[in-house]
Amino acid sequence: MSKPRYGCPVRATIDVMSGKWKVQVLWHLSFEPRRFAELRKLISGVSEKVLVEQLRQLEADRIVQRQVTGTVPPRVTYSLSKAGEKLIPLMEDLCRWGSKHFGIEPTLRRVS
Repeated sequence: MSKPRYGCPVRATIDVMSGKWKVQVLWHLSFEPRRFAELRKLISGVSEKVLVEQLRQLEADRIVQRQVTGTVPPRVTYSLSKAGEKLIPLMEDLCRWGSKHFGIEPTLRRVS
């Protein structure tokens, strides 16, 4: 279930992205929809339990969409919602700021 959002809209936005792995999940989904196993492989160190929890929170906040196909076994694919897609330029700006301010080179680059 999504947390209630009171007060500052900046705080509410930060809360949506807060979580040890959420930024990485969003970034990987910004390239293309992914299955759970793909995300787990791409995000080194995340446990299955925590990744499930983070994806559920992002889904509850309507940032990530979960699509299940009727195959056996079911195929679950995660993608960014329209609202999630709008977070990516903000993340790119934060990346540029962090690169400049802290001198850290980005490890993943978007292809434009």
